[in-house]
Amino acid sequence: MSDDHAYQAISAYDKRLTQTPNIDRIAKEGMLFTNACVTNSICAPSRAVILTGKHSHLNGKIDNYFPFDTTNITFPQILQKNGYQTAMFGKLHFGNNPKGFDEFQILPDQGDYYNPDFITKKEGKKKLIGYVTDLITDITLNWLKNERDDEKPFFLAYLHKAPHREWLPAERHFKEYLKKTFPEPTTLFDNYEGRGRASKEAEMNLLTHMNWAGDSKIFPENMDKLGIKESHAYDKRNYNYTVGRMNAEQRKVWDEHYGKMNEEFIKRYPSMTEKDKMKWRYQRYMQDYLGSIAAVDEGVGQVLDFLKKNNLEENTIVVYTSDQGFYLGEHGWFDKRFIFDESFKTPLLVKWPNVIKAGSKNTQMVQNLDFAQTFLEAAGVTPPSDMQGESLIPIFKGQGKNFRDAAYYHYYEYPSVHMVKRHYGIVTEKYKLVHFYYDVDEWELYDRVNDKNEMKNVYNDPKYAKVKEELHKKLVALRVKYKDSETLDKMYIEKYDELVKKGKIFR
Repeated sequence: MSDDHAYQAISAYDKRLTQTPNIDRIAKEGMLFTNACVTNSICAPSRAVILTGKHSHLNGKIDNYFPFDTTNITFPQILQKNGYQTAMFGKLHFGNNPKGFDEFQILPDQGDYYNPDFITKKEGKKKLIGYVTDLITDITLNWLKNERDDEKPFFLAYLHKAPHREWLPAERHFKEYLKKTFPEPTTLFDNYEGRGRASKEAEMNLLTHMNWAGDSKIFPENMDKLGIKESHAYDKRNYNYTVGRMNAEQRKVWDEHYGKMNEEFIKRYPSMTEKDKMKWRYQRYMQDYLGSIAAVDEGVGQVLDFLKKNNLEENTIVVYTSDQGFYLGEHGWFDKRFIFDESFKTPLLVKWPNVIKAGSKNTQMVQNLDFAQTFLEAAGVTPPSDMQGESLIPIFKGQGKNFRDAAYYHYYEYPSVHMVKRHYGIVTEKYKLVHFYYDVDEWELYDRVNDKNEMKNVYNDPKYAKVKEELHKKLVALRVKYKDSETLDKMYIEKYDELVKKGKIFR
């Protein structure tokens, strides 16, 4: 699993931006899901849903601020109790001592791209020199080669930090990607006409909300020289911290190549229009974001090669996914959080030789909620009755005709970073009904077939009156099915407000 990896940035889904030949191998040898989605598009809550097989309102990890309730039983704990050797390497995002793992080496919180610290099960905290993606891959391969018990089945969580913000590619990749240009999304200059306050008030715009130093890598001294103000109080600070972790050798190469980019920008900036700046920032974003993914794809290839060379391929299920989707300039945005497709949908590619037909595709509404159920059933273990997902194994076998007709979504972290309003909704293959609440009371309806970019809210369009009525009924039924309610909404708002008063919410 990677972090914030947009499906648009995997060539098995879309070849316009980049090539990911190794991740694509999983789709070629297995199944590509085109409507895989999350229940809550934000990092730590998404991971909690995957581990517990329960929606956020039940597992308690509704946002990045609320602590994870460690009394939750996770699927790795169950696998471990049933004879599986278990290991986790890379980014968990919450908790320093993940339960159910025989071995782990995880990044503290978000982790760092260069010379990162790791929390280990046996050695405590340690710092490793190198690039985080390569280090996670090396640790993973070492476990597979030298620490895995050949007599036991295993579950391995190979979890990348990349391509999470702030994007720092490996040296071999930034040298290449700084020279590239990428096609712009058609909605880069979206003005949100015809949509509600949620889209208009979100703080995710590439031009106005992305950090100049931390994200676009304009050196802080050059910002001062050009009179560019920080987008946030942590703009320059984040750059100085992330790049400051480099050793002298790493920093020299970084400064040389990003210095040239800075020099070109200084020449252009005085004559740039706002449109020019937006276009420039999009290219800068893509260079670093996609450059960060390049190392992930290489690492995936190394792991796949190991499985093949060591006769593990035939009896191993390989899943590639992310904790949610991500905006790559669509609607002028970066980040995630919304129920809209770029954020709500997540990459999901699965191969299982002799079970999943190679090169197959699935369009059904599957969710990260389903992973725990699926993994346990595949291992021959009966899932706990309080898990809320559905096993994907019938779909793997081509028998999942009536799998799920609608997915339920609920986002909570507001008011906070990026200011995406609280909302819940129902999504089918054809439609999407959303309720934004807390400081607004607005409904939006989108036709996913005829309005793929979700530009037109048709909630009040008479042509969709019947659709709207049916979706409202289904949404009420889903909230009952998954045990969500207005009572829980109010409870979580009250708890969130308490954290705000205590100064624990970072905006």
